[in-house]
Amino acid sequence: MSVWNSIGSIVGAIGTGGAQLVDRIVQLVLARPEGTGSVAFTVAMIALSAKMAKADGVVTTDEVLAFRDLFEVPSNEERNVARLFNLAKEDVAGFEVYAQKLADLFPYDRKTLFDILDGLFHIAKADGVIHESELGYLSKVAEVFGLDDREFSKVMARHVRKDGNPYEILGLGPEASDTELKAQYRREVQETHPDRLIARGVPEEFVRIANDRLAALNDAWAKICAERGL
Repeated sequence: MSVWNSIGSIVGAIGTGGAQLVDRIVQLVLARPEGTGSVAFTVAMIALSAKMAKADGVVTTDEVLAFRDLFEVPSNEERNVARLFNLAKEDVAGFEVYAQKLADLFPYDRKTLFDILDGLFHIAKADGVIHESELGYLSKVAEVFGLDDREFSKVMARHVRKDGNPYEILGLGPEASDTELKAQYRREVQETHPDRLIARGVPEEFVRIANDRLAALNDAWAKICAERGL
């Protein structure tokens, strides 16, 4: 059974949702043989994306379309995904449960958790601005993931700040040497390759964020080189 077919059967078992929606979804996912893999990843991402988009009080069409940038939903499953998205976005209560579910899926893989946070930022900025409430939401998700301040700042520098700090984008400070910066840039580019993301268990469609990340890395490195005369 495909990921999307599994989601369809889960949505069918949810009923009308309600206050126990989070618990019911998690229980249904865990009860399935494939519940610790791609189904759990995708269900949790749908819920986190919907709840994050709702954090500023309104879910825009741009934010829904941004979610579709990350996951290629078969046309015959769009209705089920939309229903789950709509149920999850009713309010932001319970988002920590989904964040923890994703953290539990990748207990030793901070890079994939970083990828997920990157995807959530991608959705948050889709309507042209990341609101303070959304930024607070994303910060809390990062905290649940166990990501540190520098990792959070790396993502935020690419998505929130116009002309983001190139050093933050690379994850180093301006005190770093030319050699350190060059080595960090090369590591980041290597880790951004789609094959690396897929190898970490990220769904194939989700690696579309790699293109934006690579562009940001190249732009940051170009700015640093111009500044330092490299």
